[in-house]
Amino acid sequence: MNFSELFKLSGLLGRFSPDGKCLASCVQYRLVVRDASSLQILQLYTCLDQIQYIEWSSDSLFILCAMYKRGIVQVWSLEQPGWHCKIDEGSAGLVASCWSPDGRHILNTTEFHLRITVWSLCTKSVSYIKYPKACQQGIAFSRDGHYVAVAERRDCRDCISLFVCSDWQLLRHFDTETQDLAGIEWAPNGCVLAAWDACLEYKMLLYSLDGRLLATYRAYEWSLGIKSVAWSPSSQFLAIGSYDEKVRILNHVTWKKITEFEHPAAVVSTKAVVYKEVEKCPAAEAQRLSLAPLRALPSSLLSTHTKYDISPVPASLHCVKPSADRANPKMGIGMLAFSPDNYFLASKNDNIPNAVWIWDIQKLKLFAVLEQMCPIQSFQWDPCQPRLAVCTGNSKVYLWSPAGCVAVQVPLEADFQIVSLSWHSSGDSLVLLSKENFCVCYLEREEV
Repeated sequence: MNFSELFKLSGLLGRFSPDGKCLASCVQYRLVVRDASSLQILQLYTCLDQIQYIEWSSDSLFILCAMYKRGIVQVWSLEQPGWHCKIDEGSAGLVASCWSPDGRHILNTTEFHLRITVWSLCTKSVSYIKYPKACQQGIAFSRDGHYVAVAERRDCRDCISLFVCSDWQLLRHFDTETQDLAGIEWAPNGCVLAAWDACLEYKMLLYSLDGRLLATYRAYEWSLGIKSVAWSPSSQFLAIGSYDEKVRILNHVTWKKITEFEHPAAVVSTKAVVYKEVEKCPAAEAQRLSLAPLRALPSSLLSTHTKYDISPVPASLHCVKPSADRANPKMGIGMLAFSPDNYFLASKNDNIPNAVWIWDIQKLKLFAVLEQMCPIQSFQWDPCQPRLAVCTGNSKVYLWSPAGCVAVQVPLEADFQIVSLSWHSSGDSLVLLSKENFCVCYLEREEV
């Protein structure tokens, strides 16, 4: 592995372009666009205020910068650096902004979710979508970019509207059988739309493109319900993470549960490999640390060096008891992600914050568990192969593949605490983000 130097960053705003050629990052009110391989600055843009969100267009030709406090979105062109666009929502305010799949329309959600405004960069026309609902995931585009589903709240009832993205005309409108609709998400093949209720009621609803209710799934009643949802890349499986510390897998034929994955505090499966992060301090390195003055050493050498050991089964995991008197308790399945080849599912149980669980989807069994020394901050699959990158808020990046697991210290002198990461589209590199800096990790071809 090779690592770049550190670069300034604010707001964890660092994104590779979809085509993989550029890397955009923000420093307060400045947008910096670099070449993804050399990290040379290609463009430098100055916005009107501190940038709070950035997003590339699907063709990587434009990038939007949202300044929610000012109610403004600025759009910059990479092909024509002199061209720019400013969208001011005025007194309506701004709470969210995103690109449409064609990369030529911008959807802005106003304050109090009064409406969604659709701005066209080509014709300068404006369309409006009324009654959007304030929920976790209220806008969902189909993978082919033809349709958008919008969660709405009308006359104290939840409903969903489907629009055609080419002209923003209403295609279907239907009510949902939910008490408090929390989110919607298309299957990757665009044939089924999943909609789920808020955590007070366990209900998963599956709709066809014409608004027909295909199935309803409820695992239990009178307890906190769904916390996370993930479709498999093949659209064959829907994984539902719940507050009861289980992941339930539904199949795409009958929409019935085919299995459930439990996340107990002790791993008892003899066929699963438990990787435990432990401290290491070689003798030569220990002598070097004891002889050298502290100020002369890079902080990367002063940090704890670790490695993975394979724990014997049964293996106990560090468990945290959630606070019962606070909202949004740290319990249940908070993170879910399928590998790009559909073979594996990674999950995190918030009761056991230091562990990542990796499940074999073909055999529907636990494959591996990674127990870290610090709580998991983020994990993401390599887009090209079954390889998982994990960060835990320290200066290390962790990589897992079916062949094994490795912990890599980022060799930088500054204090660098990685709280988020993102893969390049080729899987050859990673951008590692801290609250104030970022660097790029390049993987050797042999590792790929």
